[in-house]
Amino acid sequence: MPTPSHDALLDALSGVQDPEIHRPITELGMVGAVEADDAGLVRVTILLTVSGCPLKSTLERDTTRALLAVEGVDRVEVTLGVMSDEQRRALKEHLRGGQAEREIPFARPDSLTRVYAVASGKGGVGKSSVTSNLAVSLADQGLKVGVVDADIYGFSIPRMLGVDRAPTQVDDMILPPEAHGVRVISVGMFVAGNQPVVWRGPMLHRALQQFLADVYWGDLDVLLLDLPPGTGDVAISVAQLIPGTEILVVTTPQQAAAEVAERAGSIAVQTHQRVVGVVENMSWLELPDGSRQELFGSGGGRQVADSLSRIIGTDVPLLGQIPLDVALREGSDVGDPVVRSAPDGPSGVALRGIARGLGQRSRGLAGRKLGLTPTGR
Repeated sequence: MPTPSHDALLDALSGVQDPEIHRPITELGMVGAVEADDAGLVRVTILLTVSGCPLKSTLERDTTRALLAVEGVDRVEVTLGVMSDEQRRALKEHLRGGQAEREIPFARPDSLTRVYAVASGKGGVGKSSVTSNLAVSLADQGLKVGVVDADIYGFSIPRMLGVDRAPTQVDDMILPPEAHGVRVISVGMFVAGNQPVVWRGPMLHRALQQFLADVYWGDLDVLLLDLPPGTGDVAISVAQLIPGTEILVVTTPQQAAAEVAERAGSIAVQTHQRVVGVVENMSWLELPDGSRQELFGSGGGRQVADSLSRIIGTDVPLLGQIPLDVALREGSDVGDPVVRSAPDGPSGVALRGIARGLGQRSRGLAGRKLGLTPTGR
């Protein structure tokens, strides 16, 4: 059996992706020495971004599997090294694409990422459950999705999505962990246990800015921001940092909740944002005989949509109604979203329907080349 060529080995390694950055390790400069001998043994050095890389076993496994598929390779020895400071700087420059380090990519005029801020007037309406399930359902459609848990005081997204590890930090660049195909960042990943976060407005703004600018998100199709209830500092910061953000309002059918939700949505008038629609959660409870019991009344979602349409002057649709469902609550508690654990259940069907509507919206024309060239007169 002929000794495999160096090019053949590199070609095989180009199919191995870094599990956090989702780019080929050959493109990221993570492949050190690689050589094969006449006995079919390949020795390769993989350079980790940081010594404590939480997914180094995944890299080692994928590298071994890729090289064993090359004709003439019988055994693989993988040595894990660590990038030098210079190599890490080169990696950061490559990933940022030459943009300024503190720049928020989603605020760039040529950004094609749809950014949705999931808002509610009051707490307890299921905003975070809606956010996490919509994110997973959008990812299941083949979209690249990220979630920012912007509810700094009441963070819950890590539990709901089952994120079980901290982000990896490469100098001042943060690589977000991934769960269910969704990249996630939350202040809950940086505090020990269940410690409270006691910050004032400027600190909230700085944390949100860091989540948007310092985290390497890659080329996302959709970014969801789970906002805290109300119209406070974080909602204002989102409008300042990413002016193109669209607002998705979550309410319950209860009239008291609907009135407060209207205020959360009408902030768009002052911030010049668009309200993409309203989601009504906890709409009814389906009984064994097929009837529905409306525990929280009815009509709140439609009321909010109609009221915002009048206030803003454009059509604000009611995107969907989500029934009460034990499976939705159970999935949120254990990090197994209902759109995965019970996709054909009542809440799973409703949430997937809302996600389909959002997923079918185009990424927009901003930044796209139209193929037009000026002609002389």
